[in-house]
Amino acid sequence: MTIPEINYWAVLLAMASTMVVGTIWYSPKVFGTRWAKLANVDMDRPGSSAVMPIITTVIVSFITAWVLAGATSIAWHFYEGSYFWAAIVTAVTLWAGFTAARFITHDAFEGRSTRLTTLNIAHELVTALVMAIIIGAWPPAGI
Repeated sequence: MTIPEINYWAVLLAMASTMVVGTIWYSPKVFGTRWAKLANVDMDRPGSSAVMPIITTVIVSFITAWVLAGATSIAWHFYEGSYFWAAIVTAVTLWAGFTAARFITHDAFEGRSTRLTTLNIAHELVTALVMAIIIGAWPPAGI
């Protein structure tokens, strides 16, 4: 059994990038006000209520970046060519097949607004692409 090569520094940077993307995306001047209204989120709640979601985001972002790095390595070995483009194509494929598809399914059953679903899956696409750029630009040693 072969373990995919992973650059853990790229994974950690990709993990951190999700916090930057989310901070910008959900800021009131970008999509934060619209998102809060569509999702019925009180933007004036105490900051202490965000501690657990932030911890969860860090953990989940590490897992996502790690899986993306491993899947990119596998895809690159299979298709060869550019490691950078393998990361981009892998990120978009995983986003479409898992993230977007699952958001759409869950949101349809929960009766969420298609505007909220679109806003959230667009955020996830941007997040995945930024992670892919980092992972693709910083491949593991020897690749």
